[in-house]
Amino acid sequence: MPKIDDDHDCPCGTGRPYGSCCGPIHAAGAGLGTTAESLMRARYSAYVLHDADFLLDSWHPDTRPATIGFGDDLEWQGLTIAATNGGRVLDSEGTVEFRARFRRGGQYFELHELSSFARIGGRWLYVDGVDPDA
Repeated sequence: MPKIDDDHDCPCGTGRPYGSCCGPIHAAGAGLGTTAESLMRARYSAYVLHDADFLLDSWHPDTRPATIGFGDDLEWQGLTIAATNGGRVLDSEGTVEFRARFRRGGQYFELHELSSFARIGGRWLYVDGVDPDA
């Protein structure tokens, strides 16, 4: 599993150090992001770091897969948040539209998704996502 130093820029693209961005969310436990966007960013960083436990724990139980695999030839290149709707501290649901760039087998790709989140028992959880271009 890849590692990142707390003083290194967080993979999620905020420009803040990992230790004061997604690191505390990863350490505290899934769903403890204060907003849907903060959980989205922490989930992206978890993909970069191959943290399957965090990803599964932050996934809504109704839509959670049994396992998550990581491709050895997959390299995440960056995250851009395009829009958010709801998902604030006191909301019960929200969406985050994002673009995640990655490289696989020497080719560059982009994942464009509109992700849905729900706050259950004070924890934000990823529900599902759709391609807004489809």
